[in-house]
Amino acid sequence: MKDTLADLAALGGTPEFSRFLQVGTPSVGDRSRLFDRLNTAMDNEWLTNGALVREFEERIADLAGVRHCVATCNGTLALQLLYMATGLSGEVVMPAMTYVATAHAARVLGLTPVFCDVDPVTGCLDPEQVEAAVTPRTSGIVGVHLWGRPGRADELEKVAARHGLTLTFDAAHALGSSFQGRRVGGFGSAEVFSFHATKVVNCFEGGAVVTDDDGLAQELRVLRTFGITADGRSVGIGTNAKMTEASAAMGLTSLDAFGETVRHNRANHARYRSALRGVDGLSVVDFDEQEDPNWQYVILKIDEAVTGIHRDLMIEVLTAENAGARRYFSPACHQLEPYRSERPTSLPHTERLAEQVVALPTGPAVSPTDIDRICHIVRLAISHGPELTDRLRRRAAPPSTAGSGT
Repeated sequence: MKDTLADLAALGGTPEFSRFLQVGTPSVGDRSRLFDRLNTAMDNEWLTNGALVREFEERIADLAGVRHCVATCNGTLALQLLYMATGLSGEVVMPAMTYVATAHAARVLGLTPVFCDVDPVTGCLDPEQVEAAVTPRTSGIVGVHLWGRPGRADELEKVAARHGLTLTFDAAHALGSSFQGRRVGGFGSAEVFSFHATKVVNCFEGGAVVTDDDGLAQELRVLRTFGITADGRSVGIGTNAKMTEASAAMGLTSLDAFGETVRHNRANHARYRSALRGVDGLSVVDFDEQEDPNWQYVILKIDEAVTGIHRDLMIEVLTAENAGARRYFSPACHQLEPYRSERPTSLPHTERLAEQVVALPTGPAVSPTDIDRICHIVRLAISHGPELTDRLRRRAAPPSTAGSGT
């Protein structure tokens, strides 16, 4: 354990960890089962549009409590297909506190993302702010279940109904989670999951749209395969968004481990929360234990005014120790190009949250001892916040050229 600031790797000490701890270490599951599935696909000489994808879709639909799952090669294309299939046009209201893919998937289709402020407690869309953002050009609302914590989906459904708008959700983080006893997946017209390598279930890379709408599911399947129906008829424009059998094999194997992964994540979250309890200016974002969260992320909020150290400097400290903390999400979408220049927007709750949050390493590869060591470093940094800030900034400052002449 490090005792003084001089021990910190950011100030010249030895890194605490010999291996790099990640946010979202992949949940691989039983490798032998994965290889069995891959061998079956290769023995069958059927590497796409096959039985493994269909099985994966059935299991995801069951977990989400819906009738249909349309698997895709990644979550961004799942979003694009959903925007296309629901016929969105003009403006789409969405939070800026999300990964930029939520907005880019709309923008690439010619839609205009209209960024809306969030509830400062949940980080999810504030329904009152959404209502105020609706104009005659608005066709849809895209909610985001931030860090797997569902927002006020019921109220967003009411706003959408009042204005005749399509409501969909980017549920990239929220597989297996619930809101008011309902599984994420059945809210709005449809919801999108991500199976990126860092997610609680991964397909190496993958995504899916889930829905109870039979017609929408059929439209998504056609769009996913170049606009060609199952019987080979070309009925319109589409793209190639199919999931491969290899990705489905990984997804099924990761799904096999889902229960154990969630239990491990929950224990990690509790360990972080306990180890950092009582530190002024720090708080671990909590989940509603009356619901059924997947505990995928451990999000720490750092108030620089109290701790004397900015979130970015804390990330620098932890990363130097091989504890790969990350900003999640910062800058927010409205602070990024092209949106910042095209439609300057002030979202105070979003901006404050984006400035404070950091995701800490968790997942099956992170042990209780790892967490204790990470939290000890965080506590050490906070206990010397102003001094550490000064030393890091002086170290990063370029050397003075005063008096050097030319």
